[in-house]
Amino acid sequence: MTASIKYDTNLAMGLGLIDETKVLLDAWEPPMSAPELYEVILESGALSRISAYRLRNIVVRAFGNRYLTDDGKPASALKHLVTALPASQLEQLFYLYTARANRIFADFVRQVYWPAYQSAASFLTKAMAETFIWRAIDDGKTPSRWADGQVMRVGRYLTGCCTDFGLLGPPSTAGRPLRSFSIEPDVVTYLAYDLHFKGIGDNTLLSHEDWSLFGLERQDVLEALKRNSLKGHFIVQAAGDVVRIDWKHRGMEALCDVLAQG
Repeated sequence: MTASIKYDTNLAMGLGLIDETKVLLDAWEPPMSAPELYEVILESGALSRISAYRLRNIVVRAFGNRYLTDDGKPASALKHLVTALPASQLEQLFYLYTARANRIFADFVRQVYWPAYQSAASFLTKAMAETFIWRAIDDGKTPSRWADGQVMRVGRYLTGCCTDFGLLGPPSTAGRPLRSFSIEPDVVTYLAYDLHFKGIGDNTLLSHEDWSLFGLERQDVLEALKRNSLKGHFIVQAAGDVVRIDWKHRGMEALCDVLAQG
């Protein structure tokens, strides 16, 4: 982890926020800022069940941090897809951006969820989440030493966020059950293009840390891309450790238009 990136408690503003994100994407128009979007939503009453204070936190500290980064490119891409993709695919894209925006959640998934999943554990417990946080505190990954209550709350946020995105089931006395979770084919294509348009080279792209959010290692990614090449989005050529990808679509907007058509 980069030394300057510290874990925060932004998940307290909202976990998966799947329904709210769909509403906000529908209302958002480029180049609207998060405060401007908040005013639009507040005036429209589209999320009137939420208090104004909480709504502002959701829009600015959750939606803004997840989807309005990089000049709003994530929101622009997802706005094309929000009414077109099946829920399972859309939610995996929300999961990707939520993990990117919340380093503590991404590291929890990589360091706790996937090892538990691969060892065939049945449940992920509250104690496992809190142990992860205490270790992070000891390693200096938080801006200050969190109190016991804060650790308990953040532990609930982490496991609750996993439940919202389908990695875990609802809580029980034994913990939260691990659920089968695998990346959707169109999400493979979306993520590969997203990394490509960020300027990441073909060989490096296969080992990017974003794939590990879906439990994929380099060889898994290569095989997934080869399977998806049959859909005509790209051509993958691999010889030994060298991989070359011929990309068909010239921008995320073009890709999203094709994905939206099914």
